[in-house]
Amino acid sequence: MVKTLLSLAGLSLSALLLAATPALADAPRLVRHGTATQLEVQGKPMLLLAGELGNSSASSEAYMAPHWKRLRDMHLNTVLAPVSWELIEPKEGQYDWSSVDMLIQKARANNLNLVFLWFGAWKNSMSTYVPGWVKRDEARFPRAQLPNGQGVEILSPLAPATLAADEKVFAALLAHIKAVDDKQNTVLMVQVENEIGMLPVARDYSPAANKAYAGPVPQELMARLTQHHDTLVPGLRRLWEEHGAKTSGTWAEVFGPGSAGEEVFTAWSYARFVDGLTRAGKAAYDLPMYVNVALNRPGRAPGEYPSGGPLPHLIDVWKAGAPSLDFLSPDIYFPNFVDIVNIYKRPDNPLFIPEANNADHPQVPGNAFYAIGKLDAIGFGPFSIESIDEKPGAFARAYDVLEQITPQILAAQGTGRMSAFRPRSLYDGTLIYEPVTERIGNYLFTVSFADIMKPQANAATGNAGAIIIQTGADDYLIAGQGVTVTFKPVGPGPEQAGIGSDWEGRFDASGRWIAGRLLNGDQTHQGRHVRLEPGEFQIQRVNLYRYQ
Repeated sequence: MVKTLLSLAGLSLSALLLAATPALADAPRLVRHGTATQLEVQGKPMLLLAGELGNSSASSEAYMAPHWKRLRDMHLNTVLAPVSWELIEPKEGQYDWSSVDMLIQKARANNLNLVFLWFGAWKNSMSTYVPGWVKRDEARFPRAQLPNGQGVEILSPLAPATLAADEKVFAALLAHIKAVDDKQNTVLMVQVENEIGMLPVARDYSPAANKAYAGPVPQELMARLTQHHDTLVPGLRRLWEEHGAKTSGTWAEVFGPGSAGEEVFTAWSYARFVDGLTRAGKAAYDLPMYVNVALNRPGRAPGEYPSGGPLPHLIDVWKAGAPSLDFLSPDIYFPNFVDIVNIYKRPDNPLFIPEANNADHPQVPGNAFYAIGKLDAIGFGPFSIESIDEKPGAFARAYDVLEQITPQILAAQGTGRMSAFRPRSLYDGTLIYEPVTERIGNYLFTVSFADIMKPQANAATGNAGAIIIQTGADDYLIAGQGVTVTFKPVGPGPEQAGIGSDWEGRFDASGRWIAGRLLNGDQTHQGRHVRLEPGEFQIQRVNLYRYQ
């Protein structure tokens, strides 16, 4: 035993990780389940109840030490953690995997999974996470330029040497992950770069970019426009048609000479770079990969926001330019969450929200219920999750409920047996809290967000959120908070519905239902409705019946 401990003491962290891995497992992958897409890990579907760390947190083992257990205690199962180029390759060709191995080891020790966020050539538009040897060699790694020729702190996506260097280290990262983790599958997915976009103008004006912009629009993009004409996102279709819907020409000829057309060129340039990077990574270890996007505020011109990312009006450009990506993900800090997520939930784009506002935002729990229950999201993760792990409050209570009903959620995704509800908010914060009616199984459910029992609580209706899952012909789970639910039968037979039983309770760690109170009388308004009180995240198991 002493000899074994001494031998282990001389091993690197990478060697210890390799020694601790079980039998070979398939890499995490995306699979279809009905109309939904799910993440399959170790042969089973997984719902990512996630949170993203602050940008610098993962760089320090000491900083993260007190947070790991608290994150798991908040009912997270996945942590989104940045991995930066400058830490991995401080000298060209010399790799330091200590930061990566530390994250994998600590996540495993706390029964957590990881999604790695690759802070490579760009992070939030800028190129501040690249190594010093990249920053200082402008001849080899040219920067994007302004119209006057001035460089900016953004690497040009038109530089082959930059792509080659990023591809090399990214492929090495994926190969290392495979070497130390392809049996445990601690690392589930990889985000390729972070919130790509050009600032403070719509496009790069470097010599290479000017030459490409003056050239023809690539045939791959023209084919996307012509073959998908009727289903193109409205902004791109309108821009193309306003300039004659040409099937060939320069960028200015096809999309116009202004900043809107220049942004399409920027999107294509970034997408092609990312596609090369993704292909290099997947060749080393074929994990699901995605890009995230910093959304644009209404009324802002390209360049006033990070221009060219996978924004709503540029989704088709990215689908054509980066086909190796598995999906595009929105980072959502605006109030109109419902409107935004419905844009990114598409047949060709499963939904994953890596930054769903700041972790302490009061609407985050309701948004989680909506994205997962209504739109079959693969996962959900607010930003700076470690900032609230000492006082997680409503967030932890919401994730507790979602963790308990994860098996039922995964079984119902893509089958039409589940939906979710929350008030819709406009960009300006105006709340649309009229009741919402949907059919689930054999009943129409009307969900109200104004609390008729406690009108004084209605100021918090913007935070409401609930999931309804059909588990049997007349059996439903209703989980969340801040809603009142009524019901009506669908189809032939008696036209009224009543509550056969309504039990509150919870599922234990083994998935066994532990019943609490049998709700009746005042708790159901004498059998008229099911009510989830504001601020009280809970699960109710409801049986309905029909009568004349």
